[in-house]
Amino acid sequence: MKNQTVVGHGGQTSHVGESPFLLPLFGTFCALSLWGMWSIATSPLRKYPGPYLARYTNLWRLYHITRGSFHKVLQDLHKNYGPVVRVGPNVVDVDYPDLIKTVFSIKEDWKKTEYYLASSALVDGHIVYNLFSQTDKHKHAQEKRPVAKYYSLNGVLPLEPHVDKTIRQLCSELESRFVDGNAKKPCNLGDWILYYTWDVVGAVTFSQPIGYLSHGCDFDGTLKNAEKALDYFSWVGCIPILDHFFDKNPIYRIGPPGFSGITGVSVKHLIDRYQGNDKHYHSPENPDYLDKFIEAKQSNPDAVSDAQVISWLMINMIAGADTTAITIRSALYYSMKTPRIWQRLRSELAAAGLAKDSCPVSYKDARAIPYLEAVVRESLRFLPGVSLSLERYVPQGGAHLSPQTSAEYVPEGTIVAFNPYVIARNKGVWGPDAEEFRPERWLQAEGESEEDFQARLRAMNNADLSFGGGSRVCIGKRLGLLQVYKVVATLALLYDIELVNPDKEWTIINSWFPRQEGLEVRMSKRA
Repeated sequence: MKNQTVVGHGGQTSHVGESPFLLPLFGTFCALSLWGMWSIATSPLRKYPGPYLARYTNLWRLYHITRGSFHKVLQDLHKNYGPVVRVGPNVVDVDYPDLIKTVFSIKEDWKKTEYYLASSALVDGHIVYNLFSQTDKHKHAQEKRPVAKYYSLNGVLPLEPHVDKTIRQLCSELESRFVDGNAKKPCNLGDWILYYTWDVVGAVTFSQPIGYLSHGCDFDGTLKNAEKALDYFSWVGCIPILDHFFDKNPIYRIGPPGFSGITGVSVKHLIDRYQGNDKHYHSPENPDYLDKFIEAKQSNPDAVSDAQVISWLMINMIAGADTTAITIRSALYYSMKTPRIWQRLRSELAAAGLAKDSCPVSYKDARAIPYLEAVVRESLRFLPGVSLSLERYVPQGGAHLSPQTSAEYVPEGTIVAFNPYVIARNKGVWGPDAEEFRPERWLQAEGESEEDFQARLRAMNNADLSFGGGSRVCIGKRLGLLQVYKVVATLALLYDIELVNPDKEWTIINSWFPRQEGLEVRMSKRA
């Protein structure tokens, strides 16, 4: 084929086929193509099975995560391919419970990936990390050390009066809207549980609930913004570089709705506390987290600034409510779906001597009831508060994925992911009925020796990723559990609750935190 001659301005001619740009572009394209094919052909992960597109691009994973059911997709992949599935060019998802304590260890040799960075914030042109998004283990430890004691059980128990007050308000709102004079009026209990957990966070952090219970709705839009922010975090984490073009863009931010409202609330409460303008709702006799954080600053003036205090307050506000609500909803929904479980729970609460005048039930009394603990543990297992995969980099020297064989080797820099939802259905740990909600698995079975039960319980505890693991275990775990035990026991004691559509399954949208929709109930006071 002859080159086409083109006459340009000034009578100059050029030959399209001889353009100085086409040959370099064609060469670059060929080189990139050959490099891509060579990388795929020689990748040390090529032996691991998985979806065809996943070996070429993370867009495959991004697509499925945006659909809100990636935990189910992964579960099916592991059923088809086995315990190691390749879900990205450099990512393998692993269903080896025995490997958890190695990867999620106190030493933190397996570093967090860039997936978590999207939960940071851009402030004055600088990225500000928090306890969740900080991938540097030394900086994470430095930020956590001054406040860790406040999240221990001894640190959390003094906050119980704030939780009691919020539970009383929850019950008052439910009774006035759905019980007294409104018997059998349908109630979206899932929404009210979320209002409760967010108001508890406000109460324990500032001694003042945010106001969702009193308004009976997402009055300031924060809850909807939180959902959008989690959607963004889940999606952009698959291709972390995108976060720098969207949310962390220093020129023009295109990211999700931020938490400017919550930030403003945190700053205002800090100023009011310094100036003594919050005495009408805050009492030093009932300290809150703001008191404790200011105490940490006073004890470590060189290491803790007001900006650090705001960061701690924000972690409380943003990360302390949704996962707690998820567990409470699951405990109520799955128990009521199986009337045998719901009736046994209520019977054992009564057998423990708890009555209506015991409400709100104390944490001490609630934790003393084995079957309630079994229901809570099973709820955490059946639908973990985080149901997308937790990613870590393989450390220097590489690693063998299976303790039983040296064949499954991956080099350093490979991303190894554990999905809490998938791990929680491993039949080697949880038994052949792993996909059934059965609280009794957490209790000693009839005829089971104490030694066998303790061994089985250890195996289940070691495979539990409902709060993460190692040095990165959720710092608010004990506060969340305190809320769960107390409110589930209180609602079960005070009310007859039944599902509006007991045969209809609720909807779960997995966006880092799984959002449950469809906890519609009718309520009445127990006789």
